[in-house]
Amino acid sequence: MRILVVTDLWHPTVNGTVRMIEQINRQLEAMGHEIVVIGPRQFQTVPFPGDPEVIVALHPEKTIGPMMLAARPDAIHLWTAGPVGVAARNILGRRNIPFTSSYVTKLPEYMQARFGVPMAKTFTTLRIFHKISRCVMVPSAGIIDELKARGFGNNMKLWWAGTDTELFRPREKSFLDLPRPIHLNVGRVTIEKNLEAFLKLALPGSKLVVGDGPERARLQTQFPKAHFVGVKQGEELAKHYAAADVFVFPSRTDTLGLVMMESLAAGVPVAAFPVTGPNEVIADSGAGVLHEDLGKAIEAARKIDPALCRAYALRFSWAQSARDFLANLAPLKGSVATQGRPGDRQEQPGDAPDLLD
Repeated sequence: MRILVVTDLWHPTVNGTVRMIEQINRQLEAMGHEIVVIGPRQFQTVPFPGDPEVIVALHPEKTIGPMMLAARPDAIHLWTAGPVGVAARNILGRRNIPFTSSYVTKLPEYMQARFGVPMAKTFTTLRIFHKISRCVMVPSAGIIDELKARGFGNNMKLWWAGTDTELFRPREKSFLDLPRPIHLNVGRVTIEKNLEAFLKLALPGSKLVVGDGPERARLQTQFPKAHFVGVKQGEELAKHYAAADVFVFPSRTDTLGLVMMESLAAGVPVAAFPVTGPNEVIADSGAGVLHEDLGKAIEAARKIDPALCRAYALRFSWAQSARDFLANLAPLKGSVATQGRPGDRQEQPGDAPDLLD
């Protein structure tokens, strides 16, 4: 099967969504499927306001149609609802061509925190975007409940992401020469990650932040005793995980948080707030502690057996996640998307607005 995936988040950006797409693509290719990616770099781009490491496509609707035609896909999946995703969705909607989509970031919360955009406005845009999707893959039952309460339809399906349990595994703690215990956070250093809630705590040992982003300079100045080491990938990232004693996840807006699963695979317990993402990942596993007092959660998490964390993480594999992803896709008849499927729908949907308009 040739699968066309459309995303506004792709290389060179480094974040959880990009890594998720990479892993799913890799697994699908290993199964013998062909993946075609349409991302922002295939168009004219500008830096995202306030976060220049993220690039935004300008007017992709002008040229994305021929790209989709050239791909001759058997199925189409839209990962994001940014300009590229919206352009693809509107073309598909006008032609009654089936597609699937994902809800993998809490975009309304992000847009409100970063730009002051009312959440209700972003939810309305996303509701329109996903309305005609054959299946909206959501990595959290709690998020599905929230979206239903916001008026989203019954086309949502729970879809769990996986983790690379071969790369992320217990290793020697001596990799990091820092005072113990080492409290680790991995991810984009942005305002919605709520890192200040972690960094302001009076904790023994060390605080280590792996990642980069627009908030890094400010936080480094405000918290000079914390160690900021920038982006790490592959083996080097895995070694940082395994060398930590507690993984601290202060975000209140992530839908899932792949970094928590990677930490658990490395045998490192999680401390977090009791919000949707951590509630879904940790649940009643005993592999982490969730508390509104993050300091208390960290203190309790230090006592968790690393072997318990590792055993729990082994339940989640990217191979199974990719199989579930594949089963959710909506195959096209004739393998040529742009021919359309007249009569598939009783109503002709309107275009979805661009979130950045």
